[in-house]
Amino acid sequence: MNFDERTTGPATRDEPADAQAVTGERADLLEALAKQRHFLRFPTRDLTDEQAGLRTTAGELCLGGLIKHVTSVERGWAEFIRTGPSAMPDFTAMTETDWARRADDFRMLPGETLAGVLAAYDEVAGRTDELVATLPDLDAAWPLPKAPWFEAGAEWSARRVLLHIVAETAQHAGHADILRESLDGAKSMG
Repeated sequence: MNFDERTTGPATRDEPADAQAVTGERADLLEALAKQRHFLRFPTRDLTDEQAGLRTTAGELCLGGLIKHVTSVERGWAEFIRTGPSAMPDFTAMTETDWARRADDFRMLPGETLAGVLAAYDEVAGRTDELVATLPDLDAAWPLPKAPWFEAGAEWSARRVLLHIVAETAQHAGHADILRESLDGAKSMG
């Protein structure tokens, strides 16, 4: 995929007017994000809303819920880059109700559609891409939010957060491929 094709797939959203001016490391980050977003979205091709909400493995995940989760994670981390740890919850203080509400990010809820889930993902992706293109300093860092999985007192730079978003998207793109193959045998590659 070349830089001019770094969208989340064919005809999913318009590029910012200045996207072509992005070069170097930022262009690399945008291209990596676009590639992984494509492989996350691709397994949803030609699915109905019902199919997108089906659990096709022994786990809890469905394709629509997986896209919702990645959308939520990307939105949260992009806001972290802008405003710091206040953009995210204190995970050490979350209640069972909070965790149950968070679990809704992993499933299609009544009234949700695959088209709506994908549109929300495209919107968040566009905002993240704009952030990558315009952020004054990729080295700017914030302390991580409180969570049992983060080292106390650790900081992440904007660059590190963006790499985390790429990794998270890539990991879930693999999950999406498995979920789709379990549904009807369709594969992303091969």
